Amino acid sequence: MKLAINVDHVATVRQARKAKYPDPVAAAILAELGGAQGIVVHLREDRRHIQDRDVEILRQVVKTHLNLEMAMTEEMISIALRIKPDRCTLVPEKREELTTEGGLDVVSQEERVRSVVERLHGGGIEVSLFIDPDIAQVEAAHRVGSDVVELHTGIFAEAVDPQDKKAAFEALEKAARYARSLGLKVHAGHGLDYSNVLEVKKIKEIEELSIGHAVVARAVLVGMEQAVRDMIRLIEGS
Repeated sequence: MKLAINVDHVATVRQARKAKYPDPVAAAILAELGGAQGIVVHLREDRRHIQDRDVEILRQVVKTHLNLEMAMTEEMISIALRIKPDRCTLVPEKREELTTEGGLDVVSQEERVRSVVERLHGGGIEVSLFIDPDIAQVEAAHRVGSDVVELHTGIFAEAVDPQDKKAAFEALEKAARYARSLGLKVHAGHGLDYSNVLEVKKIKEIEELSIGHAVVARAVLVGMEQAVRDMIRLIEGS
């Protein structure tokens, strides 16, 4: 199972003071040195954390793979086709949300999603759809030609009641198994930390985890390289 690190919240700290530091590009380099096998950034419409220049520089320096999370807007499609990240993950986006609150509803907008997938494929970019662990959404992702589904783990991560957590885990497991049976690559992310990742890593169909906030928070205390190594040790442990 691979680990991709989202460095958005390094930029969040920088933008809090409109300073030049901490630099998400430097954080990405340190994450790779710590063993990360991918770097993730979400270029939001309001540019609340990651900036265009960050993505442009990351495209030049990332040695593993660069995953650009993006809304399905003409502006973002144009940026993606110009910068050409290795992968684009299509996500829903609302101005007022603190972080992405749920998966992309592919079922209700198949033609639009298919059009964006085709345009990104035309630019030589792999496409992932960030979706809830729902069979109907998995089927729609397959129909529109997505290469990857990234399953939203937020409901599982935030569940407090043991029965709710069990149900959320089973939904992830079922969706991952079904997506894999359709030939889709299966990734997962959102709300994962140094505790709940121990459960999610048991789902053998998941090839890659995308983790940001928990690793960045730990990096504040122990450094980015060490924070990444600590997470990899948990993922790879028996």
